[in-house]
Order: sequence, then C-alpha cells, then structure tokens
Amino acid sequence: MRMQRKIYVTGILAVAVLTGPATLRAGLPTDHVRQTADQVLRVLQDPGLKAPEKRQERRQQIRSIIGNRFDFEEMAKRSLGSHWQKRSREEQQQFVELFSELLERSYANQIESYDGEKILYGRETVSRDQAEVDTKIVTKKGEEISVNYRLRGAGTDWKVYDVVIENISLVNNYRSQFNRILANGSFADLLNKLRARSGDVKPVKG
Repeated sequence: MRMQRKIYVTGILAVAVLTGPATLRAGLPTDHVRQTADQVLRVLQDPGLKAPEKRQERRQQIRSIIGNRFDFEEMAKRSLGSHWQKRSREEQQQFVELFSELLERSYANQIESYDGEKILYGRETVSRDQAEVDTKIVTKKGEEISVNYRLRGAGTDWKVYDVVIENISLVNNYRSQFNRILANGSFADLLNKLRARSGDVKPVKG
C-alpha cells in the first residue's frame, strides 16, 4: 500500500496552483481548480487556525474543500477497476468511504508541508464532459514536476477524478496496489488495510 515517492506532490498541488501565472487562457476546469486552491490557501494562511490546538479544525476545513472538488466515488470506482462490479452496493459504499478517508488524510498530511512552491499552467483540453489541465510545479530548487488534472463535467461544475504526476496516474497506481492485495486475499482484507491506513483498526470480517 506504499505510494511511490512521486505521488507526494499531490499534497502541495492545490495550494501551489494559486501562486504561479497562467501561460494559456484558462477555461472553466482550470478556473475551478484555481478556486479550490484559493480556498485552501486562505485556510493555511488564517492566523486563527495556525495554533497547534487548531490543527484538527484546520484539517477539517481543508478536507471539506477538497471533498467538493474531487469526485472520490469516481476515483474509488476507477481504482477498484473490474472488481467494482463484483461487490455489493454496501461493499462499494464501504470502499468509497475508506478510500475517500485515505485520500483526504494523505492530502491533509502533505498540504501542511507547503512551502511556497509555484505552478505554471500549460494546456487545457476539453472534449465534451472530459477535461485535462496540464501544470508544472516549480520547486525552490528550480526543479519542474509535471502534474496534470483529469476532470469530468458534473452539471455546471468540474470534478477531479484522477491526477497524473510525471506520467504516473494516481488511480492506476492505486489500482495496481489493490489488484495485488485482491490477488492474494479477500475484499475484507483490502477493507482492513484501508481501515488501518485511515486509523480505524476495527477489522472487517469476511
């Protein structure tokens, strides 16, 4: 279940996008990503939320913001791949809940390490209800890291369903991990591993 090192940058991405100039005219998908970034940055910069005792409140606000932008159910479904249809609706709901908790916790852990990284906007492509926003994170050492958002239209909104970091898909990365677990164990084993990662140690029987 260990993520590859490159996936780490998802933690700083949503804040970093606010700090760099756009290189192309942004459309709605980029605008919506930027709005989310703006909201997260305000939370991180809020003096009233910087105290150690405010950590939980700060994290809750951040998780609420990204929950409105990321389509965690779609990400969970794609990450489970062909195994999704084999599960009952109750099992699917359990998986979505635990998977969402994993992503939100991982994001919150990493976002707090934000240290002024910048983002450069590249191409935005839209095809019907699918879009991709290409960006590059520029570190303080001048290193550039390619990070692209994949989004889908949801009414008048755009929701992120995958993040591709230096050609590594977050969804594909998780799918590979989950396939390995399910190849050698049960679905309950997978749920238990997700519970352990989220801090909930109560096991699932099955």
